[in-house]
Amino acid sequence: MLASIIFPVKNEGINVKNTLESFFSVEIGSPYEIIVVNDQSDDHCCDFLRDQFLNKNITVVNTSGVGAANARNAGAEKANGSILVFCDAHLEFEDSWLDRLLEPILEGTCDSITPAIGAIGNPNFIGYGQTLWVNERSNKFRTHWNTKRDYLFETAVLPGGCFAIRRDVFEDVGGFETGFPTWGHEDVELSIKLWLFGYNCYVQPKTKVLHLFRKVQPYKIELEDYYYNLLRLAYLHFNPSRIQKIRKMMIKHTKSKDVEKRVIQNGAMEKKQVYLKKRKFDDDWYFRRFGVEF
Repeated sequence: MLASIIFPVKNEGINVKNTLESFFSVEIGSPYEIIVVNDQSDDHCCDFLRDQFLNKNITVVNTSGVGAANARNAGAEKANGSILVFCDAHLEFEDSWLDRLLEPILEGTCDSITPAIGAIGNPNFIGYGQTLWVNERSNKFRTHWNTKRDYLFETAVLPGGCFAIRRDVFEDVGGFETGFPTWGHEDVELSIKLWLFGYNCYVQPKTKVLHLFRKVQPYKIELEDYYYNLLRLAYLHFNPSRIQKIRKMMIKHTKSKDVEKRVIQNGAMEKKQVYLKKRKFDDDWYFRRFGVEF
């Protein structure tokens, strides 16, 4: 069963080369292809692919600055595999990581799965999937890393840095949210959508990848666009009470009325009606399942 490894890239500098060198330096038994999606990088970070790794099964897809979610979707459209593996372009790998990651999907245990994720340069940090962390007093809606367990377990959120998903499941839920113009909340939105549509997300603690955590992205992100994604996520999947709570969180940071107007004009309400027909659970069920008070 072929796995398609999809690396979205935007101004990654030397990271893309380092990531691929790490990938090809470890042992992998599963058949795979690699798809690099260059989303209008202006730092020439993918130029090395013209004369390196030419004997590897790598396809390069060029997109026109479509943002993190849609770059991933573009990679999925070119994929041939029945399992999609989305990886950031700043990772380090260990032997057999892909084989251990895919095993629970191949056995039919889960629909999507993430490995343990450690931090490059910080051996003391390892996260095991994420849950949501909400503090209405401090106006914060964030993810929080799960602690270690020695067995396969469910997670509320698949970290976007590395996870695998059955292709048919990815297509059934519509992939990553196409209405997100830039980076922000794309992994959270997809994870919530998977659970609400009746699918599941798991953590495989028996394998680990290392991730380069950065305080800022290597490209410009407007704060208004970041909160646009958050409010659009809320409109797509939350009840009116939770949408109102997200509005209140945004007031301190951006022009929430202008952002909300864009969300509505860009068809969030119409898309939600389509989703409601496919959903098996509501957002109350999701938050109760993972013990999040919101």
